Amino acid sequence: MSALAPLLNPRSVAVVGASNDPAKLTGRPIAFLQEQGYDGAIYPVNPRSETVAGLKSYASIADLPEAPDLGLILLGANRVIDAVRDLSGRGCKAAVVLASGFGEAGEEGRALQEELRAAAGGMRILGPNTIGLVNLTDRIPLTASGAMEMTDFPVGHVALLSQSGGILGSLLSRAVARGIGFSKLVATGNEVDLEIADFLDALADDPETRVCALYLETIRDIDRFRKAARRVIAAGKTIVAYKVGRSESGARSAVSHTGALAGAYEVYEALFAQLDILQVQSFNELLDLPAALAQGRRMAGKRVAIVTSTGGAATVVADNVGLIGLDMPAPDEETARKLLALDLKEASLDRNPIDVTLAGLRPDLFRAILKILAESPSYDAIAVVAGSSSIAQPDLVAAPVLDSMGLTDKPMLVYVSPEAPNIVNHLNRRGIPAFATPESCAAALAALTPRAASDNGPVSDLPEVDCSDITAGSLNEAEAKALFARFGVPVTREITAETPEGAAAAAGDFSAPVVVKILSSEILHKSEVGGVALNVSPDAVGETCRAMLERVKSRTSARVDGFLVQEMIHGAVEMILGFNRDPQLGSYVLLGAGGVTTELYKDVAIRLLPLTRESARSMIDELICGALLKGFRGRPLADVEALVATILAFAGMVQALGDRLQEAEINPVFVLPQGQGARAGDSLVVLN
Repeated sequence: MSALAPLLNPRSVAVVGASNDPAKLTGRPIAFLQEQGYDGAIYPVNPRSETVAGLKSYASIADLPEAPDLGLILLGANRVIDAVRDLSGRGCKAAVVLASGFGEAGEEGRALQEELRAAAGGMRILGPNTIGLVNLTDRIPLTASGAMEMTDFPVGHVALLSQSGGILGSLLSRAVARGIGFSKLVATGNEVDLEIADFLDALADDPETRVCALYLETIRDIDRFRKAARRVIAAGKTIVAYKVGRSESGARSAVSHTGALAGAYEVYEALFAQLDILQVQSFNELLDLPAALAQGRRMAGKRVAIVTSTGGAATVVADNVGLIGLDMPAPDEETARKLLALDLKEASLDRNPIDVTLAGLRPDLFRAILKILAESPSYDAIAVVAGSSSIAQPDLVAAPVLDSMGLTDKPMLVYVSPEAPNIVNHLNRRGIPAFATPESCAAALAALTPRAASDNGPVSDLPEVDCSDITAGSLNEAEAKALFARFGVPVTREITAETPEGAAAAAGDFSAPVVVKILSSEILHKSEVGGVALNVSPDAVGETCRAMLERVKSRTSARVDGFLVQEMIHGAVEMILGFNRDPQLGSYVLLGAGGVTTELYKDVAIRLLPLTRESARSMIDELICGALLKGFRGRPLADVEALVATILAFAGMVQALGDRLQEAEINPVFVLPQGQGARAGDSLVVLN
C-alpha cells in the first residue's frame, strides 16, 4: 500500500478551510479525526482564526511548519485550484478535493477539472466531487460526510470502493445497521487522477482487506483496472462488483448482428467473468456477499444442510437454494444415525431441511446437532434458520453456531426469519454472516461455492500480416473472406464471377448443388434483398443469377459487383463469430448461435481481447447451443478444436488490424463433424 500511504495512512493532515464549528461541514473533518483518536499532526488552515478545535491555525498553506502528507480541501470550486497548486508547491504528497462543480457540471466544469489536474503537478488527487475516504482499520476518517456522525463503526475485512459518495454513505449506514465491518472506505468521485483501479492495486497489499466491494458507474482505464484486479485475485482476495447501467440498451448504429446482440452492460459482464470478479445483481448483495466472503471460508462443493426450528422459513430458504443450483441432500446413513440417536421428539432429523423443533430452544442440543453436521461428509456448508424465539435471546443461535465454527472450516450462515435487525447485527458483529432475506442467504452460499479458474492464460503472439493493400470501406463477401484467410481463418470453397454467364461457367467446377449469392460491398445483409439462393444445381446457376439480379435491383439501388458461387455445406452446426468495440472497455469478440435466428435467440458469449485458448473454449461451454457441438441427442460430435482455432485466428485479426477495423463478422461459421474442420460462411468487414 506504500504508493497510496499518504492517503490511506497519512502522518500529517492539513485541513484547508477548517472552521471551529463541528456542526458545519468545514468543522467536521477535524472533529472526526479527534473523535477517532488520530495520532498524526493536524494543521488547520484558516486565516481568520488563531486556533481551530484547540489546535494552532495557520493563515496559509505557505505558513505550515512542514509539508503535510495529505491536504483535505474544504473550499468551494472557485478556490480549490489555488489551494491545490499551493499544496503541490509546498511538497504535499496527496490531496482530497471534496468540492463539486467540476467534470460533472458540463463543459465549463470539465475545463475547470483540467486546470485542477494541471495545478496538482506530481501530487496525487482524490476527487473532486468526493466525500473522501475512511481508513477504519487505523481509525483515520478523511471526510466531512454526515455519515460519519455515527459513533460505533464495526471494523472488518471488506474494503468498499465507490464512484459515488452518496452511495458510499448509504452503504455505510446500512452496513452499520447490519453489523457488517469495513477495513477501508473510498469514494473516488470524478477521478481526475486516482481511480478505482489505483485503490484496488493498493489494497492487494493490505493485510486487513480480504474482499474488495466495488460500486461502479464506469471504468476509465481498462488496462489499469485489469492489471489491478489481477493483482488482487493473485493475492488470494475476492472482488465483488455492482455495476449500474443494466437498463441501458447499449444500442449502436452497427451494421452487423454483433452490434445489436451486445450492449454495454453485457460487455462489463464479460470483463468481470474474465477477471474472476463476482458480479452481484442487487444493491443488498453488495453488502451481504462480501460479508460472507470476508469470513474466509469456502465450500468444497455445492451441498447445503439447512437447520431450522421453523418449517415455513426453511422451505423458503430451500426453495431459493435450489433455484440457484445448489444441492440439499438428505443426511447420509451415519449422519442420520447420529442425529436420530439424540432422540428428539417431533424433530425431523433424517431429512433436509433438518427441523429441530423445540431443540432450537436448548443450546446444548442445538450445539450437538450442528457438531454432527459440521463433521458430516455429506455437507459443504450449513445454513441455520433463526426463528422468532431468537428475538428475545439471540445467543440461542449465536452461541451454538460460534462453538460449531471452531470445529470445522465449512461456511456457516444464518437466515433470520423474523424482522429482527438487532439479531442480524448481533450475529454479524460476532463473525457469523447473517441475512435478513432468504434470497441474500442463498446468493451468499452460491458465492462461496467453488469457482471455475479464470481464463487469464497465455495469449498467442499477434500475426504479422500485411494489409496495406486493403482500402477503407465495406468489403464484399469475397474480399472479406480473403482477408480472413490471410489470418488463418478457414473459408468455404467459392468462385466469383461478374456476370450470370461467368457464374454459370464457374459452376462447372462443382459436382454438387451450390449456394449462389449476390456480390456487393454495399449490400451487407444479402438475404434481406433476395440475394441468396441455396441448393442450386450447377446447371441452373446462370438462370438463378439472372433472376437474382433482377430481384435485387427491384429492392435496392446498391452497386452489384457480381456473383459468388459457393460450396453447399451440409451437416454442420451454424455459429456466429463477430467483433465490436466498446468505447470504455475496448475490443471484444462474440460467439453465438448462428444463421437467421441469431438475433431471435440471443444465445451469445462475449470475451474482451486479448483472447486466450481457455477463453475461446469457455465461450463455447457458456452457450446453450454449445450442446449441439457436443453430440446433443445423437448428433455427431462437432470439430470443437477447429472452432477454437477459428475464434483465435479471428481474434488475432481483430487485434492486428486495431483501429482500422470498424466491423467484422462471420455468420455463419460452419462447424463440421469432428475431424472435418470449420468454414467461414457469409462474411462482413468494414474498415476505416
